[in-house]
Amino acid sequence: MTFRPLLAALAVVALAGCAADPAPNEQIRLTQQALEQANAVGANPDESPELKLAEGKLTQAQADMADRSYKHARMQAEQAELDARLAEAQVLTRKSQEQLNVLNTRITRLRKQLQLGEAQ
Repeated sequence: MTFRPLLAALAVVALAGCAADPAPNEQIRLTQQALEQANAVGANPDESPELKLAEGKLTQAQADMADRSYKHARMQAEQAELDARLAEAQVLTRKSQEQLNVLNTRITRLRKQLQLGEAQ
């Protein structure tokens, strides 16, 4: 007889635990979007360890979703989103640096031309 109240209490706690961690569908969607954006700017897993990590974490998040381990799925998806955004930022930074280098080369060339023109 003393087990019934204990079982009822455990059932209530288990149900409350499920309600506290809803399926992170929106986070999974945001993570997929971040991966797509990183790929769109030119990131690829072969050159970006962060993007490779993001893809692995998203796969794990999806597996956690299938197991109804929503808390772990959310954490993996959040980390994957951040890794994907880092990969995107690194690609954009590299491209910006390349453009800056091209502009600096052109400026240097123009300065030399101006100096030659003044010398004549």
